[in-house]
Amino acid sequence: MKLHAFALAGALLAVPAAHADPITVLFVGNSYTFGRADPVMSYNTANVTDLTLGMWQTNPSGSNVYEPHPWGGVPGIFERLTAQAGLDYEVAISARNAASLRGHLLNTNPAGWDLRGNIGGKAWDQIVLQEQSDEALPRQPGLSSNPEYTKLYADLIEDWAHQGAALSYRERDFIGGTQEACIAAGYSSGACSTVRNLPANLNASAATQMILYQTWARPNLVDGAFVTSTDPVTGAVTRTGTPANTVFDSLDEMTGQLRAAYQAAVDNAAADGSGGFSAIAPVGETFLRAVAEGVATRDMWAPGAATDGLIDLWYDDGTHASVYGSYLSALTLYGTLTGLDPALFGAGELAAQELGISAADAVALQRIASLQLGFTPPVPEPATALLALAGLAVVARRARRTA
Repeated sequence: MKLHAFALAGALLAVPAAHADPITVLFVGNSYTFGRADPVMSYNTANVTDLTLGMWQTNPSGSNVYEPHPWGGVPGIFERLTAQAGLDYEVAISARNAASLRGHLLNTNPAGWDLRGNIGGKAWDQIVLQEQSDEALPRQPGLSSNPEYTKLYADLIEDWAHQGAALSYRERDFIGGTQEACIAAGYSSGACSTVRNLPANLNASAATQMILYQTWARPNLVDGAFVTSTDPVTGAVTRTGTPANTVFDSLDEMTGQLRAAYQAAVDNAAADGSGGFSAIAPVGETFLRAVAEGVATRDMWAPGAATDGLIDLWYDDGTHASVYGSYLSALTLYGTLTGLDPALFGAGELAAQELGISAADAVALQRIASLQLGFTPPVPEPATALLALAGLAVVARRARRTA
């Protein structure tokens, strides 16, 4: 069953009814999906099939040294949530560092990993596509964005998963229509004119639910950011005192551009009658809601950010998600893919406990995801409410001291 119901808060998918076999879901993405660092990166790997594990074992040059497989990541948290809800999900991940949707379909990884083969490996019930973090944004100095690629390759992957037809094409066929127009749009002559050959997908299924995973605004691209350096062996991030060259005035501005870009990709895919996308998982908008409602820190670069009593959604580099951000991502994806309210988990939710997230923070993040997805979160039980109030009191005291 597929529901095409887009709303401002994000579309929700109903779990297929009377599903005798496990619901199969493939998460396609990069470090925003596999989590970048522990405890998220290797979380719940026993219940997630890492489809790039064998490829990495054969040629580890496709990953950073500090990001060993197998990966559980956000899919691992998602699986833990579904199991607690009594759902039978079979979860898989196909990801590599900095991968774009174009890279997944064209297998552009220098290590030669067959990421396209992972997508076509079976007839999936659900496929979640996560684009590279700034690829979808309008072209502007300071970004490596290619918005036409996002629209094109989200559509091509959706078509290939739903219909499976072999295709021979040039990117100029879809971007501008001519070589000159393609180049004028900002793409190289070689990219516009090269013939791409897409083999048939023998496991295509019109019943597959396709979901776009809308990513979050990056603090390292927002005014006030500082340059960071990452150790190539350990992955440790060091913040320098050098102000970064930024692109956006605020998280709100970048989130708004991401929202529009993902909607444009969905609209483009719907235009050819191939089935289109069932939903956008509004993870980026959920991050912004957490900030706007005073649950999460807005400015991670501020001197008092580490002691303000608020949740830190971003990792030290200002681009990846922290363990809290990954948990919020999984909650949003859970609500989008299942149609169930993530706030129903409450303080006893197990993934949060296993990841080191306090009950109060887990409940706060569940509520934010619930609101963003259009649910009405339940009134907390007395013990949970007292826990939340105690946390708010600490935040208030810290805020007064800072002031």
